[in-house]
Amino acid sequence: MSKNVLVVDDSKLARDLLAYMVSSGGYNAEAAEGGAEALERLAAEAFQLVVVDLNMPLMDGYELIRRIRSSETISEISIIIATTEAEAQDKSRGVEAGADLYMVKPVQEAELISNIRMLIGDADD
Repeated sequence: MSKNVLVVDDSKLARDLLAYMVSSGGYNAEAAEGGAEALERLAAEAFQLVVVDLNMPLMDGYELIRRIRSSETISEISIIIATTEAEAQDKSRGVEAGADLYMVKPVQEAELISNIRMLIGDADD
């Protein structure tokens, strides 16, 4: 059974690129434009991992991660931050919010797939 990954980014280009990378690794990739849509999708479908940007309108990535981690039903989902924010304070905030891993854009496909495999296993497990 293939594993599901939700890509959350307000930039369509970034969403599409990250979803393509995830798909090329053999995972089912779906996308959400922002935090509210992501929470709706996470409540309705089973995902094993979320790739989330930090800079989004209405609900930033930090808040989305905090909401996922405080949920009774989805708190165990693995979370990778993929963002342009490279400062140490941003990384600290991401980890404090509950992210498992922090990647700075531009994300390399091989590194992303390797990190996904490390967190949730092979696509066909």
